[in-house]
Amino acid sequence: MFRLTSNRTSPAANRGLVHPEAVADSRRVHPEAAEGSRRARSEALATCCSPLARRKVLALSLTLALFALPAATQEREEQRLHECGSVLKEVLDIPEGIPKDLLDKAECVLVFPSVKKGAFGIGASYGRGAISCRSGEKFTGSWSAPAMFRLEGLNIGLQLGGQATDFILLVMNPRGANSILGSKVKLGADAAAAAGPKGRAAAAQTDIVMRAEILTWSRSRGLFAGISLEGSTLMSDGGANQKIYGRKLSARQIVRGGVGTPAAGQRLISLLNSSSPQNLSDPNSLK
Repeated sequence: MFRLTSNRTSPAANRGLVHPEAVADSRRVHPEAAEGSRRARSEALATCCSPLARRKVLALSLTLALFALPAATQEREEQRLHECGSVLKEVLDIPEGIPKDLLDKAECVLVFPSVKKGAFGIGASYGRGAISCRSGEKFTGSWSAPAMFRLEGLNIGLQLGGQATDFILLVMNPRGANSILGSKVKLGADAAAAAGPKGRAAAAQTDIVMRAEILTWSRSRGLFAGISLEGSTLMSDGGANQKIYGRKLSARQIVRGGVGTPAAGQRLISLLNSSSPQNLSDPNSLK
């Protein structure tokens, strides 16, 4: 008789089982190799945590922060300039707002959006905004590129209460415009100022308004009114202008020097050109 033999392998072989001793051998690490690995980890840790490495990381972080800071501050100034256009649009849309004939006779317009109380002590505040003036030697051309400005003083804080307030100022003659563009101006002392009248009619102009070089209005919580800012100070914001235009420029260089309007200021200047394209002041007053 013939004996039948099987070609099948054992179940253990089919399952790929390995002898336990072989597994243990594979897991053993040579002592020298283990020591080398520990030494390498220690050296890496010492290198990354060394005083020199920490100084390098700190220097890199500071460098990145310094590059990021100018971009952030420029964006903030551009946003403020954009808000100037938004505030002026809302104010001009108020039915009993700034009289149209006063805007048509203004040489310059200043807008300070969202001025808040509490920057220079009790009752004192400051605001940042922009000015634009009509171009041309006699202020008879289109509206200029905006220059960034500051408004500050004790009287502002007293007027604000606890609410953010928008301020609009009209400069009503060349003397007032040249004073503001030339140096720091104290309202009421260096330039005659008065609360602006409300309404569209020219009859709102009193003798005080007619003599004033600067007329001022405020808007807070939807309430719009003329407001006295006598004692407050107007001045050019040189740092903000540098961030907007990328170089040092005085307010006069921007407003009277034919500088191009930046993108953030397009809304403000387009609104002025469409709302008051011509200076309707008495020609004698522009001499």
